[in-house]
Amino acid sequence: MSPILSQSAPSTDPVMFRGPTQVSPLSCGVGYSPVQASTHLTSPVQVQPQCASPQQSYYHSGVVYRPGPDIDSSPVVNRTSMDQLCLSPGDSDVSSIPSSESRYGLDPQLLPSAVCVMEEDRAQWEGKVFVCDPISSLPPLATTDCVMEDRGNSTPRFILATSYCFPVEGQLALQSHLPLGALITPLATIHKGERPLSVCMEADTVKGCGNCGAYMCSAMSWQDCGQRFYCPFCGNVSEVGWQHYHPTKGVQGNRLDRDKRPELSLGSYEILDNQQGASAAGLLVAVDVSAGALREGQLDFISQQLCSLLTSLHREEGAVQSDLRVGLMTYDSRIHLYDLSPALSRPHMLIITEREEMQLPVRDGLLVPLTDTIESIKSVLQQIPLFSAEGDESSEVLLELPVRAGLAILQSVGCPGKLLIFHSAPFTEGTHLHSSGFFSSNNVKSLFQPSEPAFSLAQECVSQGCSVHLFVFSQQSVGGAWPGHVPYLTGGALHCYHSLQGELDRERFCCELKRTVKTETGYKATLRVHVSKELRVSGCYGSFVPGPNPAQVTMATLNELSTLCVELTHSRSLDEKRGVVIQTVLSYTSRQGERRTRVHSLTLRCSTHLLDTFLNCQAQTLLTFYCKKMYCAVLDRPLHEIREELQTEVTAALAFYRKHCSSSSVSTGQLVLPQYLRALPVYINSLRKSEVLLPGLRSSVHQRLQLRSQLVSMDTRNTAREFYPLLLPLHLGGNTFSLPKLGEAVRCRAASLDPRCLYLVHGPLDLLLWVGHNVPNHSLVQLFNVSCLSALPSGETKLPLLDNSLSVNVRGLIESLNFQTPYARKLRVVKKGDSCEEALQHLLVEDKSPNGGASYADFLYHLHVNSMRLLVH
Repeated sequence: MSPILSQSAPSTDPVMFRGPTQVSPLSCGVGYSPVQASTHLTSPVQVQPQCASPQQSYYHSGVVYRPGPDIDSSPVVNRTSMDQLCLSPGDSDVSSIPSSESRYGLDPQLLPSAVCVMEEDRAQWEGKVFVCDPISSLPPLATTDCVMEDRGNSTPRFILATSYCFPVEGQLALQSHLPLGALITPLATIHKGERPLSVCMEADTVKGCGNCGAYMCSAMSWQDCGQRFYCPFCGNVSEVGWQHYHPTKGVQGNRLDRDKRPELSLGSYEILDNQQGASAAGLLVAVDVSAGALREGQLDFISQQLCSLLTSLHREEGAVQSDLRVGLMTYDSRIHLYDLSPALSRPHMLIITEREEMQLPVRDGLLVPLTDTIESIKSVLQQIPLFSAEGDESSEVLLELPVRAGLAILQSVGCPGKLLIFHSAPFTEGTHLHSSGFFSSNNVKSLFQPSEPAFSLAQECVSQGCSVHLFVFSQQSVGGAWPGHVPYLTGGALHCYHSLQGELDRERFCCELKRTVKTETGYKATLRVHVSKELRVSGCYGSFVPGPNPAQVTMATLNELSTLCVELTHSRSLDEKRGVVIQTVLSYTSRQGERRTRVHSLTLRCSTHLLDTFLNCQAQTLLTFYCKKMYCAVLDRPLHEIREELQTEVTAALAFYRKHCSSSSVSTGQLVLPQYLRALPVYINSLRKSEVLLPGLRSSVHQRLQLRSQLVSMDTRNTAREFYPLLLPLHLGGNTFSLPKLGEAVRCRAASLDPRCLYLVHGPLDLLLWVGHNVPNHSLVQLFNVSCLSALPSGETKLPLLDNSLSVNVRGLIESLNFQTPYARKLRVVKKGDSCEEALQHLLVEDKSPNGGASYADFLYHLHVNSMRLLVH
């Protein structure tokens, strides 16, 4: 039965789509106001949304849409109209429903769409300027490209709050079940068209609060004509030193020099320490030359790429890399250091056999300026492939050896640095970690947590400011002996390759090697978080070695994408007039050895009305918050507990919103969602059934560990893309081809795939090209240079360089998408009906997952059922 449209004339009346007289047990709204629905909520409350079908077994979907009644207004925020959708039962057979549809008869196409939410935000903000005024308002989504202008508040690039209006009372915050906190990316990149970050000299900066250590910001209020200022972080009043005094004017009490001082007028600024006591960072390279590494035959390519990279750095005129200091070492069961002193006629090899207490035979010459010793470095790299193995392949090659040697070198010179390790020997595997039931046990802590030696080694690296970047070339599965704990805890990364004999792995290796060396990095970093005196930092989540105080985090290194999450809790009632202030202070050493302090301050509203809090949240921000918190919780809690907590929190939040923030005429069958949380259910469901929290049987242990480590430090934009990838149709009409725009993305469900088309699936870690079985042969010739679909191989591939518009434009689109991601990806071709299609099924997050996760429609149904049961009880 098709719905019939009737529209009333006056603009104040609702627009109604009248469906069948019967309605389903669920209708959902987008900020949503009520519609008539059934009250048959017979399914039990379950963590996994897999329960018995309701009393009615046959459904037909209809839709009712209308703007809801006006909700109690508040001067704090601008209200947006609340919409609704209603689904009605009919007579379709549940048993024949494909994976993308609901077992309860809900039409997935009528459910709130993350694609539509992103497109609406993009239409509103893309290409425009978002002004960060002294009191922040809800910013554009992280997936929207726009210009950010700092006018007294830090931009969302640096600090993104989970809500831009905090509840005044702590009890209300607990009842709402909304997390209060912020996502912090201290070294985020300034985009084109935005004002560069202002840099002040320490001696010229107005000092902050001497009591709590907070830095000066626009939230400090001035008293006594500028002689004193009030600190919102501790509530104390401090006097200004005579050398920094300046009078104030006007009712606002702003200093006369406000516009000339970044610390008084901007939300973000950087202070350069006048005392240059730190040393420039070094670059250490360690290459595995064990018997297994020599047998693999890839040392030649590794040495060539290292030589080429260091030579290009040496030749960059006027570049900041020109004074880079470099050290080399090789290792098997021993460490081979190289004295590269310019005074020597040739490099000297120094062999260390001691493993426990490593003593360096020399100090000078182990870390030298690249400009002075480029020829010596090249000569060593050229000799590495010519080594002869001195032991058999059974000799133990300990990965901690090069790490300890690198630490000893950096400690002897007294500088931070990056340690690049190129490891080819196999790792020892733990057989007990291969059980399919391991992740459902209570012993997950022993898997996700690093061993005590690895944790101690990571702590030493943090103290020295040494990040470990590990490149692994072993064809053997890493398994239980996963070596990524130390790299990720130090701000580095783990890069795994099947073999460097293939062209695709070689290209990815070259890209990741250059990115690792050239990425601007902060060393020996300490992040301190100050919040309004009525709040406290109750938790901090990210990729770092945890300390006793969640408000202060010490890191070996971080870069422009490193993102941490802090959780805030009320200690007393907030002051509605003053609002909430969050300040992050990052002290770090630059690669050149400058000690810098970067300050970001964000001022938010607070309100006694929880509706204001709900309407100032965004789904992508909450997704990133939950991802970091839950992925950190896997260190010491069972996975089923974490999944249950995640669903319980979201369910309770929706139930509270329904009871206290929506219209009194809400019917039992109406699911009510806040305006900017429409996409939250699909994001949360995707997180719950991710490989970390609900692992599939075909995912190896080290793949799950790798995924957790990558996501726990990922920024909001890439996190949103990971849990809801971009599905772009490539239109093949006629002899012309037009590139799809980001706004032309379709929903991540199998039903969106047209067998006559090609689709590009883009996420930060994945890039797939799906080929339908009815794609025209001429398109296959133009893009893949094959005459028919059966001749096209599935799996990892590289598109051939063909001179036609389809090939040129698709390769250009892929290059553009690769530029947006923090990781080098290999393109995978997936054909309809092929065995490789399971890789695509994991990315179609609205469908049922191959690892047993529920579809979006079923999960949304159970959110509604469970929230209604909370209201009843």
